[in-house]
This record gives sequence, C-alpha cells and structure tokens, in this order.
Amino acid sequence: MIQWPKSNDVLGTVNRGNPAESGLCTLCRADCTGKCETFLSSLRGRKMLYPRDFGAITAGSSNTAHIGVNYNALRINGYNYGAHSLPRGLSNSEDDCIFPNVNIETEFGGKIKTKARVPIMTGALGSTFVAAKYWESFAVGAALVGFPIVIGENVVGIDQKAEIRNGKIIKAPELDRRIDTFLRYHDGYGAIIVQMNVEDTRNGVAEYVIEKYGDKAIIELKWGQGAKCIGGEIQVTSLEYALFLKKRGYIVDPDPTQPEVQEAFKHKAIKSFARHSRLGYTSLSSDKAVEDNFMKAVKYLRKIGYERISLKTGSYGMEALAMSIKYATDAKLDLLTIDGSGGGTGMSPWNMMESWGVPSLLLHAKAYEYAKLLEKKGKQVVDMAFAGGLAREDHIFKALALGAPYTKLVCMGRALMIPGFLGSNIEGALNPESKAKVSGNWDKLAPVVAEFGTTPDEIFAGFYDVQKKVGKDEMKNIPFGAVAVWTLADKLAAGMQQLMAGARRFSLKAITRSDIFSANRETERETGITYITEWADDKAKKILKS
Repeated sequence: MIQWPKSNDVLGTVNRGNPAESGLCTLCRADCTGKCETFLSSLRGRKMLYPRDFGAITAGSSNTAHIGVNYNALRINGYNYGAHSLPRGLSNSEDDCIFPNVNIETEFGGKIKTKARVPIMTGALGSTFVAAKYWESFAVGAALVGFPIVIGENVVGIDQKAEIRNGKIIKAPELDRRIDTFLRYHDGYGAIIVQMNVEDTRNGVAEYVIEKYGDKAIIELKWGQGAKCIGGEIQVTSLEYALFLKKRGYIVDPDPTQPEVQEAFKHKAIKSFARHSRLGYTSLSSDKAVEDNFMKAVKYLRKIGYERISLKTGSYGMEALAMSIKYATDAKLDLLTIDGSGGGTGMSPWNMMESWGVPSLLLHAKAYEYAKLLEKKGKQVVDMAFAGGLAREDHIFKALALGAPYTKLVCMGRALMIPGFLGSNIEGALNPESKAKVSGNWDKLAPVVAEFGTTPDEIFAGFYDVQKKVGKDEMKNIPFGAVAVWTLADKLAAGMQQLMAGARRFSLKAITRSDIFSANRETERETGITYITEWADDKAKKILKS
C-alpha cells in the first residue's frame, strides 16, 4: 500500500491521522484542531497556494516518485506559447492573459442549464448526524459561493418529527430546513439537489419536494457510492430511536425488537444500533430490466413536474458504469455523478470501504472511453461529475481534463465539510453562548488558529469578501463555517486559475485530455493518457529536424 506523507514542511501542514491520496486523514474528526492543507486553507485561503515564511526560505518540489495508478500519478501539462478561449473582451496580449482573468464558471444540464461559479459540488450530505449538525455552514457556504450541494438519502426517513401517512409525506421539517437554508442565499448559481434511495422513493420524497418547491430543486436517483456497495448507514445510541427506525421500515442491526437485544442494551453489552438502507433493483436480473425500470422512474419524475433530474452511481464494475452513462444519456438527464472507490463516508463497514469497487482514476478513465463511444454514435452525452477522494485544485484540474469535454464538475465530499466543522468550532470558542447551537467542539481557540488572530475578520482571509457580498448588517447571520467554506473555495478557485493559465486555458471548456500526462507507464496504459516524454515527442523531433 502507498503511504502518503503526513506532513508538508513547505506549507506547514500536518495530518493528525493517516493521510489518504486526497491529503485528508482517513478519519476526519469534526473536533480536529488542525492542521492539514484543507484545514488551513479554510482559514488562510489562497495564501496556502504558496510556501510559508516567504523572504526567509527557498522551496523545492519533493514530488519525484509517482507510484501506482492514481490521480497523483497524473501531471499537469504547461505550454510556452498561445492562449485559448479567452473571456469575451480580452485580447491575447500579455496584459490580458493573466491568471485572475481565467474564467472557471461552469454549467451543466440539458434543456435547462444550471450554473456554478466554481467547478465543484458537495457529495451527498444525508442522514448522518454530522450533516445535520453542520448543515447551515455547508448550505450557506455553497449558496454564497455558488456551487451545488446535495441533500443525501434518508433525511425524511430518520426525522422523528416527519409525518408519513399512507406512503405520503405530510410534514418533513428537517428536509424543509435543509432546502430553505440554501435557498435563503441562493442567487442563481449552484443548486440544491435532493437524493432518493429505495426508502425515500417509498416515502414519497419526490412528490413532496416538487409540490412544495417546484423547479427550485433537482431530484437525484441513486445507484450507489464510492465508499460502500450496500445502502446507507447511521448509528444510533438510543433504544427508543432504534425502535422508531425499525417501525419506519428500516433494517436495524441488531434488531431492537428482540428481548435479548433489549436486555443486552440495558446491561450495556450493546451500546448502539446500526440503521441500514435497502439495496435497489434486487428483483431485476438483466441490464434490459434495469433500463426499463430506470426509464419508467425518470418518466414518472418528469410527469409530476421535474425538469432537472440527475443520477449518482458508485464504483461498480464496467457493466454498471456503461449502463449509468447510456441510460442517463438516453433519458436526457442533467448530470451523472460517478463516485470511485477512495470515496469518503459518514459511516460504512471499514473493510468494505477499503477493499470494494473500482478505484477512482480507473473508473473515471473508463467513463471517458464509454462516453466517447456514445458520442461517436451521435449521442449528446450526459454531463458528468467525477468523485472519489478528490480535495485539491490539482485534483479538480486533472479530473476535468481526464473526462473532458464531458466532465463539468468535481464532486468533493469530506473536503468541503472540513471548513464547516472548523468554522463552527471557532464560532463556538469565540461565542460560548452559541457553542451548542453551532455544534462547536472547542472551549478555546486551537493554537494553530490563534496564531492568526482572535476575531473572525483576523482569522478568516475571506471574511470581508463575504461581508461585501451580503452586507455588513447581514454578516451577523452568516455562520463562521460558511465563511470558512468561502475561504477554502477561494483558494481552490485561485489555484485552478493558476493551473489553467499555465496550460494556456482561459475557460473550463478549453481544457482537454492533452493538458495532463501520465507519470508512469501503468497509468498510461490504464487511462489512455500519454506518458510524459511521449507527449508531443513527434513535434519535438520535427523541430529538431527542420
């Protein structure tokens, strides 16, 4: 197994736990006191693009070994001449071809285009308690920046205040809270996406959302994710809550209705219960049956009023990947999110997450290949988002290039949750009376945060940018976690602009697969991305022979 470094002396970052390919710890804690790259980027923003202690140091790259087939085995190409796809009104002069002029806005969708200011979106933030506790930070941050956020599965099903009668939702306060929080600051960029699994479909989530919110939400069908090959899970520590979930129709393990289980819980031999969702399509036995069922579901959603529909699929094998791309294309869906193994989770069986499914880079490379086959048949291929262990600006560039021109967004799960945790902890530490409300975990500022200041405008590099957007009076209503989301997004955006300027691509649509190369032969073979020294080698020799 590849061991990723735990510290980066150049940036001054350290991982508390064992880092994954993304640079995030495999176990990311909401109460963490720092200081991985994403943590510090949520405070300092674009400052984290550069080496620390400028003026007293020099810095050199340590990235000389590219082992295995993964996103870190791709390198970004640069060019020494030219400028492509300049924004309207700009010339190809040196004064106009500067990285702040790079346009990183994107859009996705068929008949209706959904715009985003940055080419990122959240993963599905569903029934995990972490998603619920920090939702205001996540949703307000996403709305202010202008990128899509996904309400994951089972939000209604686990809500004890929700009312479901005869298969129809009468009341869904938690789902309402999540949608309304995003819409409060939505300005036309980004979107709220509501995901459905088997239980959500049975409970009538689609019908409830369209009736109450109309075209303000995108509905998403779900086939799976990159962290696990079974349905979603949460863990509860209350017997009463476990019984409630069992009554609502969920799988609860161990079964809280059994007398021996209740006795074990009473004596603390059992301290928690796992709630599981059901597998989909279990009664189907062929790809044709799946296609018919899928098309029927999409047709129904269109009938009840949905104009924007998306699909999320996980790291199944090549057959399922092909099915997802073809069916989503034929059904004229607005977005297909493809989540590779290496993806994160709120709760999954650990060894399942470690050993199941297709790693992200391999899955994404095949997605491009399959999309190309459909395009050659004359199809308008569905817009795609790639997910699975992606966290930094170089990951965004590589994923967009690998899937170009079909990939419009990069889906980030845990990376976009970290600023929500961090901002809430800072808010709770600075305002103890609000600690419980914002789910803060700190009694005082962590030393790494206190280095930057003791007030929010000192701590967050993006504070005044947010204040400029919402106004000084409204700033008191913006959670610090949302300010941290903005600050991280600003760093990712600036990093993307710099990488794109170096590749002479001044808008996202100009990015191509020739803008990356493989750093080892195995990655070249598996992805179809040319090995470094063979890219443009023919042009080089032509120059030498001329």
